Amino acid sequence: MPLITFSSPLHKDKTVYAAAGSHTQTILQIAKDNHIPIDFSCSDGECGTCLVKVKRIDPKKPPLANPLTEREIKVLKELGKITQAEIDQMMVDDIAPNEWRLACQMVVRDEDILVEYPSR
Repeated sequence: MPLITFSSPLHKDKTVYAAAGSHTQTILQIAKDNHIPIDFSCSDGECGTCLVKVKRIDPKKPPLANPLTEREIKVLKELGKITQAEIDQMMVDDIAPNEWRLACQMVVRDEDILVEYPSR
């Protein structure tokens, strides 16, 4: 089971286990299930409210997270968090090009991650 550590400047860090093998739970769903206050609005990858920074705990292991969804690409591009060159490279590598993700779109895989989220 992967460990997901949620970190925010205004809240105490919290580490939780994600369900092993489900490959359907998003960061946002795990946060909601564990009472972690990540802001969200649409829950559908269209508004950008749930923008988070995701880092692998062990950078020596290959990344396992799913590539960006089409909705995620559109929103991250609008927010200036991803470049066209990074999008093009993602199409070749089949992995997310940087640390920025939408919590409602990123599906948790079998890797330990740190999720940094803003607090209001």
